[in-house]
Amino acid sequence: MPKMKKYLFLLILPLFAFTTAHKYYVSVTQIDYVKEKQTIQITSRIFIDDFERLLQERYDETIILNTGKDEKQIDLYMERYMKSKLLINVNNQPVKFTFLGKEYEDDIIHCYMEIENVGEIKSFEVENKVLFDMFEEQKNIVRTFINSKHKTFVLIPENDKGLLNF
Repeated sequence: MPKMKKYLFLLILPLFAFTTAHKYYVSVTQIDYVKEKQTIQITSRIFIDDFERLLQERYDETIILNTGKDEKQIDLYMERYMKSKLLINVNNQPVKFTFLGKEYEDDIIHCYMEIENVGEIKSFEVENKVLFDMFEEQKNIVRTFINSKHKTFVLIPENDKGLLNF
């Protein structure tokens, strides 16, 4: 009988290992240079609950995302935060993006931004510190399509920049 308890324990133990939810902290930012329009289009995808927690701690503890309430104020907070954490240099010069808006899809928020009047890109640098101030485990994946070339960076707090030269 003691052997049977031991075997039963060994069979059940792995099941307990998978019952604890593991939280992943990741964002994905897509950056595309549209040469014909001379624009850089940026879409950041961030988990709603993570972004909501950040906005509550930084700006207003009553904010709840995806309710249809206070959307103008939420947009202002998002724009302020994104402009402080997503920095871009084109041809070794800092450029500012316009925050176009956001939309919700399931548990993800899509933030849309754009940089206009970009005639030519010889070098491109992106620094993405989104949510690094909230979550130590945060990873920011940055995917680019610039000058017909794809490149992906996985940015972490210790290495938060990616550089491309053309």
